[in-house]
Amino acid sequence: MKLIIGWRRVLARAWSVRLMLLAALLSGAEVALPFLGDIIEPGRLALLSALATAGAFVARILVQKDMKDGT
Repeated sequence: MKLIIGWRRVLARAWSVRLMLLAALLSGAEVALPFLGDIIEPGRLALLSALATAGAFVARILVQKDMKDGT
């Protein structure tokens, strides 16, 4: 396995990476949901996580501003 050229720039600027991090945070929050009580409806965080993951997929295949070399 080999890193892509400009991987640091991708981590800092790519929307796909940002949305994947959001999905990870939402998944973690879903684990903490039992401790939050009735603040958030069950399944709401799972839905938001799924939407963030789908957005990351779309963002990864679209051309993103300020990105070069197809990264």
